[in-house]
Amino acid sequence: MRTPVKISAAAAAAMLALTSLTACGGGGSAAAGGKNGKIKIMVGGLDKVIYLPARLTQQLGYFEDEGIHVTLLTEPAGVQATTSLVSGDVQGVVGFYDHTLDLQVKGKQVESVVQLAHAPGEVEVVSNKAAGELTSAKDFKGKKLGVTGLGSSTDFLTKYLAVKNGVQTDEFTPVAVGAGQTFISAIQQGSIQGGMTTDPTVAQIVDKKLGKVLIDMRTPEGSKQALGGPYPSSSLYMNTDWVNSHKKEVQKLANALVKTLKWMSTHTAEQIAAKMPSDYAQGGKELYAQAIKDTLPMFTKDGVMPADGPATVERVLKAFNPNLKNATVDLKKTYTTEFVKKSG
Repeated sequence: MRTPVKISAAAAAAMLALTSLTACGGGGSAAAGGKNGKIKIMVGGLDKVIYLPARLTQQLGYFEDEGIHVTLLTEPAGVQATTSLVSGDVQGVVGFYDHTLDLQVKGKQVESVVQLAHAPGEVEVVSNKAAGELTSAKDFKGKKLGVTGLGSSTDFLTKYLAVKNGVQTDEFTPVAVGAGQTFISAIQQGSIQGGMTTDPTVAQIVDKKLGKVLIDMRTPEGSKQALGGPYPSSSLYMNTDWVNSHKKEVQKLANALVKTLKWMSTHTAEQIAAKMPSDYAQGGKELYAQAIKDTLPMFTKDGVMPADGPATVERVLKAFNPNLKNATVDLKKTYTTEFVKKSG
C-alpha cells in the first residue's frame, strides 16, 4: 500500500491502523500474521528520521515488489512498540536493537533481522535558557531531561551518559515528553532543561533558536566518542519463534529493506525527502532535507550487524540497568545476519 503524500501524518497513521484492522481481521495473535503476505510492523515513531527506511521502503514500493503487504503502525516511543510485539499485536518492530537484550533477560527471545543503523542517531539538546549551567553530561545532576518514554532507548542512553560522567540515575529526573511538537513545547515551557531526541525535532529546535546540540550521536564517530564504540540502533526485530517459522516472509522483508538502504546510499538527502510524505517536513522542505542529511551517516548500507556493535550495547546497558547488570546475555541470539546476507 502506498499512502498519498499529501495527507497529514496523523491521518496517515489512522489510515494505516484502519488498514491493519480490515486487512488482518481486526486482531488475533501475531502467530497468525504473515499469511497471504500480510504483515504488521510497529514503528517507534513513523516520522522520525532514524526510522526513515521503514516508510521509505513502502513509498518506493519495495514491499509490494516482494509480494508482501506490510502495514506500518506507529507508536511515539520504542518501548511502546516493543509492548505491541510481546503482546502479539504485530509481527515486527522497527525500533532500537537494545530492546532485544533487555527482553532476553526478561525471558523473551527477540532478534534483529535487519540492522538499519550502526549509530544511535540521537542528540542530547540543551535549551538556550539552561545552556550556561548544562554544558556536558557531567551537569545532568539536578536537571529535568526529556526522553521519548520511560524505559525507551532515549531513557537508556541518557542514563548511560549520566553514569559514565559521574552522575547517578537517581540524581536527575527523566521526563517522558515524546518527540516532535511535545518535545519542543517542553523545551519552550521550561519543563525540561534539555533532553534526547532525533531529527527532524533536532533541526526544528536549532532552527527556532530554542536550544543547541550538546551531544551528537548521529554519526559512527559521534557514537564512538559518547558511547565508546558503534551502537547498533534502528533495526527490524521480531520474535525468534516467528522468524524461524516464517523464513520466507522474513527473507522478503529483508530483501525490501536492504534494497532501500542501498538506494539511500546512492541518493541525496533532497531526493530521499522528496519520496517521503510531505507532512513529515513540518519545519519545511529544506529543513527536513537537512535533518535527513545530518542523520544519514547512522544508516548501514547492507543491513548487517556491525561485528563489535552488540558488545557495545551490552556494556552500555549493564552500566546502569539493574536487570542486566549481573545477567548473562547470549548476544548471538539477539540478532541474525542470515537473511540480509542473502539479500545482496
